Amino acid sequence: MAIRATKLCRSLLHFHYSLRQFSSIHSVPSSQILEESIKAAVESKTYQKIPDLLISLKGTCINPNPFSFLSTFPENLRTQIVDEILQSFIPLRPRSRPQTAYACLLCFTLQSPNLLPLSLAILQRSLRSGCIPVPQTHLLLSSAWLARRQQSQSVCNILSEMQSIGYYPDSGTCNYLISSLCAIDQLVEAVKVLKSMGRVGCIPDLESYGSVICAMCAVRRTTDATELMKEMVAKIGLTPRQGTVLNLVAALRAKKEIWKAVEMIEFFEREDFNAGFASYESVLEGCLECHEFVLAGKVVMGMTAKGFIPYIEVRQKVVEGLANLGEWKLALAVRQRFAELRS
Repeated sequence: MAIRATKLCRSLLHFHYSLRQFSSIHSVPSSQILEESIKAAVESKTYQKIPDLLISLKGTCINPNPFSFLSTFPENLRTQIVDEILQSFIPLRPRSRPQTAYACLLCFTLQSPNLLPLSLAILQRSLRSGCIPVPQTHLLLSSAWLARRQQSQSVCNILSEMQSIGYYPDSGTCNYLISSLCAIDQLVEAVKVLKSMGRVGCIPDLESYGSVICAMCAVRRTTDATELMKEMVAKIGLTPRQGTVLNLVAALRAKKEIWKAVEMIEFFEREDFNAGFASYESVLEGCLECHEFVLAGKVVMGMTAKGFIPYIEVRQKVVEGLANLGEWKLALAVRQRFAELRS
């Protein structure tokens, strides 16, 4: 019995030792095996195998980065390889197939501000493929951008560096950069990128202006937001989204700058832009909150001319407020307008 017990103990010890060896062989080097597989694909220029090697990562950016071996390559060769990888991904279907590869490449290149043009090229290909970068890309991109800007390089020069590797800035890439800067409250820098877009060959669009305006409204920088909105509509000729207009009106109302809010509505009317019911209603309610009943009456006249009818409680407050001020003529005009609209 003692001999059997001894043999059993030895067998168990051998089993546990073998199990530890098996675990260390199959779990520890998994990231290394992945990196070596990708390196082999790079060396053989079979780049289209890379997305399938990374498919199990489900769009995440892992650590260590499977492309970290590229850091040992000369910069020119590294740029050439990444460009070849990006070009090889273009015909792949579905277009989202290389999403994880894009994410890992971005995480790798954004670690070095000197690789920013290459990062922007990767970002561009990712966006054009319909792949949404992982959330941490915003922080990595804005950090790399600011590091380059601290080297006294102009916005135009940095964006134009994409051309040296065969790529050109576009609205999608610049818009993502703008939103990344806005996400860390770098609004001045975001405006500089916005203003420089035309000089590098891409035209600002609704997303370009909307991101900055909404970010300004969030921190109550209403004067800057108002100027940017006017530039967007009057100079660029863009029609703002209803949500962007409502954000601006809400910010002005929150700061009790109701006169500016009314001026903004009047500006839209002159530009033949329909601000929408929600914006008119918000401005009207702001007038009542500030006890600006005469101003509220004027807003009602403009609002009803667009076919918008205020809520019944708001209508009553406008008429009563005008009557209490002795503004009978305007009160009657407002009531008459409501009657004409059968309200």
